[in-house]
Amino acid sequence: MCELTVKLSNGKEVLVTEDVLGTVYKYMRFSLTLEELTRELGLESWEEAYDFVKRFPAWIAWTPPSFFKYIKEKLCVEKKSTK
Repeated sequence: MCELTVKLSNGKEVLVTEDVLGTVYKYMRFSLTLEELTRELGLESWEEAYDFVKRFPAWIAWTPPSFFKYIKEKLCVEKKSTK
């Protein structure tokens, strides 16, 4: 199965799952702090959470979950066909 990840500057990769997407939605739309984001994503520090936010694609952050599932499947199919 094709998975989308966000690669941080320290080499750590964060898998973009529905739970991570929900956490990013909370961060973008409500007053979730970087420290809270760190805890919810299981990161090591607020600096790592900040790096994650900088590298997280903005179009995903504002995409409804149902449409994200569709786009993710389409991207995975295109990725397989180019191999």
